[in-house]
Amino acid sequence: MRYDFKISDGAKCVLDSLHDSGYEAYIVGGSVRDMYLGAAAHDFDITTSATPEETKNVFSDKTVIETGIKHGTVTVLVNRENIEVTTYRCEGEYSDSRHPDSVEFTRNLEDDLSRRDFTINALCYDGEGDIIDLYGGKEDIDARIIRAIGDPYERFSEDALRILRGARFASVLGFEIEKSTKEAMLDLRHLLKKISRERIAEEINKLLCGKNVKSVLLDLWQIFVEIIPEIGEMQGFDQKNRHHVYDILTHTAVAIENIEPKPHLRLAALLHDTGKPKTVSTDEKGEHHFYGHPHKSEEIARRYLNEYKYDNLTKERVLLLVKVHDTVIEENKIYIKKRLNRMGKDAFFELIQLQRADNSAQNPVYDRTEHYDTVYRLAMEIIEDEECFSLKDLDINGTDLISAGFPKGRIIGDILSYLLKMVMEEKIKNKTEALLAKAKEQFGE
Repeated sequence: MRYDFKISDGAKCVLDSLHDSGYEAYIVGGSVRDMYLGAAAHDFDITTSATPEETKNVFSDKTVIETGIKHGTVTVLVNRENIEVTTYRCEGEYSDSRHPDSVEFTRNLEDDLSRRDFTINALCYDGEGDIIDLYGGKEDIDARIIRAIGDPYERFSEDALRILRGARFASVLGFEIEKSTKEAMLDLRHLLKKISRERIAEEINKLLCGKNVKSVLLDLWQIFVEIIPEIGEMQGFDQKNRHHVYDILTHTAVAIENIEPKPHLRLAALLHDTGKPKTVSTDEKGEHHFYGHPHKSEEIARRYLNEYKYDNLTKERVLLLVKVHDTVIEENKIYIKKRLNRMGKDAFFELIQLQRADNSAQNPVYDRTEHYDTVYRLAMEIIEDEECFSLKDLDINGTDLISAGFPKGRIIGDILSYLLKMVMEEKIKNKTEALLAKAKEQFGE
């Protein structure tokens, strides 16, 4: 069967140039998998029988960057497009469970493909309509199966990050993991301790944003315990509370599934109840309560985000959401304006999202959809009507106060904060004259 895949001009140029020079060359990996699935591909990696030096000679008229030449990879710049070209290679032992100790170039495509992770990622496309499929990748894609190439224990021992990659593909693609592949992933999960924290975080972020994240989290929870130990305590933990119908981990998985697939939002959903097992108490009726669990969850989230080296913005956004996720938002504009002032507009609407997701994973008897709809509507009215809820919205500033005779210094900030509070509480109009008069009345001439 011939395939008419759309590839970039840069990838086509590189393939044609290598073919015209007498070398084998194919687009390989995830882009071929995605195109076979009918999705658009954007990053085109090329594998070739040409050695790195031979590749450089073929593209002597272009910029070639030796990105990973020790491992056979160079990057060819074609019309502002970066195309990675890697020589067919065999690999030696993986003593660190991540990188090969040695690499040997080969002219044999099968040698190269045999070292790759999963059958669905070992498809090659020649750019002219033919797919090379030596390991049944097309059949596995059709059957929606993730299967390791060869012995899965060897594949995951070579590179333990493949354990998380397999889980990520299952989540993003919605595929099932083949039995022996899954067993090896679970048995070798301890090897994740050898992988860099940043690479693990990158895989976790992509996995959490997959359409099948709930099933993956619940099916492979032991793997996640290697990264966030508290997940082991959450699994199977009966909440014994009338507001809940799921154990803590299932509740968490459902909440993740029901929030927008952005990494920081799904991280907040993943981490929001991690503190519950450590804060459980039981009343005289035998019902569980989890007083203070947002604070404990914030501690656990901070440890995870720091250990896995997330950027400061992500840490700030996730920790805020985890900390306040249990806050009851009142259905009145004065309260909402104060909350908008304290959190900022973006974080406030993300809190509503998280609370909706949290509620969707609770007992449906306590559905609060109408409440969140009302809060959202009131907040949108505040914003659309340009009602004041921040200092920048005040119709007066520090310069105005100084011009009116108030002394420079900290008192200016105190006055502005007081005026903002009065405006948000609707005790005074947000007009310069009224604000100035109120400042003089409260703080003197």
